[in-house]
Amino acid sequence: MTTVGALLDEATHRLTSAGVPSPAHDARELLSHVLHRRPMLLARTDPVSADQAERFATLLAHRSARVPLQHLTAEAHFRYLTLAVGPGAFVPRPETEVMTGWAVDRLRERPAGDAPPVVVDLCTGSGAIAKAVATEVPGSRVFAVEVSPEAHAWAERNLADTDVTLLLGDMADSLAELDGTVDLVICNPPYVPLEAYDSVVAEARDHDPTIALFSGDDGLDAIRVLTATAARLLKPGGRLTFEHAEVQVDAAPAVVVASAAYRTVRDHRDLTGRPRFVTAVRTSSPLAGWDE
Repeated sequence: MTTVGALLDEATHRLTSAGVPSPAHDARELLSHVLHRRPMLLARTDPVSADQAERFATLLAHRSARVPLQHLTAEAHFRYLTLAVGPGAFVPRPETEVMTGWAVDRLRERPAGDAPPVVVDLCTGSGAIAKAVATEVPGSRVFAVEVSPEAHAWAERNLADTDVTLLLGDMADSLAELDGTVDLVICNPPYVPLEAYDSVVAEARDHDPTIALFSGDDGLDAIRVLTATAARLLKPGGRLTFEHAEVQVDAAPAVVVASAAYRTVRDHRDLTGRPRFVTAVRTSSPLAGWDE
């Protein structure tokens, strides 16, 4: 029999050697998963049985091979939620929580007497954004769209205890019945340029669905479709927000401006200070502008 401390020290060293970005954190998360205890409740002197140590070693080997932590624990944390995740669905990232928080704040600012807001989450993946909005803005009418059957299955599982309407289909022609009635469209689209394939971290490149990562030579193909779809769905004054890559700090907002369907186009930074998501307001006028 060994101890928590001994296993964590060895595992952290092994994960560091494998190039895992957060070795100490991931070692503790995996061991807490095996022991069915919260990470903060693990004491270094706690005993670990031989069977538990063996199961931990198996998970550690997979993580050293850069299998995502969330695939090994079968869950991901997103804002106040714990979501079921696995192969076939994009693993939610902390960066997306900031954009989702922006959307929640805007929805909460609506006057008390207004009708419940209508929200559309395109490229929903695991359903993380849709569930966060539905949970944090009670009464909102949330619709989620996903084109991948595999990801749709994960979203269906995660959204089963909500009133979110989930659809399997292409965002380009989905939800025509909502045209001109939506208060907010939110999306974490694929945005990695194909030419950047080799620079993508192994956990994402080798395990996240390709369809959720890459989007044409410049990474903007899905954003162009999204911008047009949101213009169709949104009511005048409705809001659009979507995530983008750091290098698209100019190119992503420019797509929205070029559509001439929006005003107050702005770019926002994530918790690390990196350019991360665009916001814009649907205009009823053909004139739109980029408001720095």
